[in-house]
Amino acid sequence: MTTTALSWDSLWTNVHLACMTDGYGEIGDAAIAVKDGKIAWLGRQSELPAGYVAAKTHDGKGCWLTPGLIDCHTHLVYAGNRSNEFEARLNGVAYEEIARQGGGINATVRATRAASEDELLAATLPRLHAMLAEGVTTLEIKSGYGLDMETEARILRVARRIGREFPVRVKTTFLGAHALPPEYAGRADDYIKLVCEQMLPALVAEGLVDAVDVFCEKIGFTPAQTELVFQAAQAHGLPVKLHAEQLSDQGGAALTAKYQGLSADHLEYLSDEGIAAMAASGTVAVLLPGAFYFLRETKYPPLAAMRAAGVPIALATDCNPGTSPMTSLLLTMNMACTLFRMTPLEALQGITCHAAQALGLSEETGSLAIGKAADFALWDIARPADLAYHIAGNPSQAKVFAGKLLA
Repeated sequence: MTTTALSWDSLWTNVHLACMTDGYGEIGDAAIAVKDGKIAWLGRQSELPAGYVAAKTHDGKGCWLTPGLIDCHTHLVYAGNRSNEFEARLNGVAYEEIARQGGGINATVRATRAASEDELLAATLPRLHAMLAEGVTTLEIKSGYGLDMETEARILRVARRIGREFPVRVKTTFLGAHALPPEYAGRADDYIKLVCEQMLPALVAEGLVDAVDVFCEKIGFTPAQTELVFQAAQAHGLPVKLHAEQLSDQGGAALTAKYQGLSADHLEYLSDEGIAAMAASGTVAVLLPGAFYFLRETKYPPLAAMRAAGVPIALATDCNPGTSPMTSLLLTMNMACTLFRMTPLEALQGITCHAAQALGLSEETGSLAIGKAADFALWDIARPADLAYHIAGNPSQAKVFAGKLLA
């Protein structure tokens, strides 16, 4: 009786795997096989099945191979530049004065509203390419710099284009409740009604929304207004997430947990009650050290309490023009370790398996396992901790997305 040989599209040999399935999930002197864009086999090279056939074999040259990196919180698509405000603040101009002069988020909203879809894509590409060059294979992109129907849709269409035209998986998040647009000054309830009853249904009908987010804060929207948006999202079968407890404790994390939210993000002012609620619901804590650093925040997220409660912790760049103009997940890892005292293992989990959970993608990506997407990155490093250790370095040697080797 004969047996059919295993037939693979490609095989990577001479690699060390960090599978991110149990700690680092290290497998030394390993190989990994790909079939139809998914992982078909992995293990020690000495244990490769007899009689396999691989259409193409790649020598990993002793590199470490990790899952493709995941940036689970970005505002990547926007127009304009706010370095003038950065300089003004450092020269002593108060944020309130900058806002009175038309700066702040309204400056980005004006620039984004004035940009065409092609112009928005062109403005986004340098940021996108910087991320892809560091091994990113999955990316969340939020709207929120349009604050009107037309521009919010345009931002989300650009996000969808990025997912179609570039080697990256994109999850879109509708953040219409990011700030109060100037034309709704003093009428926040009316704007939330617009978000819930007109904007969200139209964007869902166009197939542009994977999740819904809100900025719940004293300078954003109240918990009651946030809950209205959550209820609207739930009516459309969409998961929710929240900008929560960044500047004060508004109870946003617990509210997100009540709606089985994917994640609560920022969390510097997270309470014990919020931690307990997140732990019970499985809501991921997404920490954003770039914003912490850029705003010179002094209130640290309660990392030890989150660890003790078993709350999964992800990391992201929060790439945006006002509070975190950063595109590097590798720098994010270093900041998380140096500023928040996370361990290198926690940092790598934060941009792989826990980031996948924050996007509802744990079954598809975030770790190396048979049947998951063949998204991985190869690194010229001595050990996985090197990814968090180096400042402004990029040891990426190659990236594979859906089984395809990318230049």
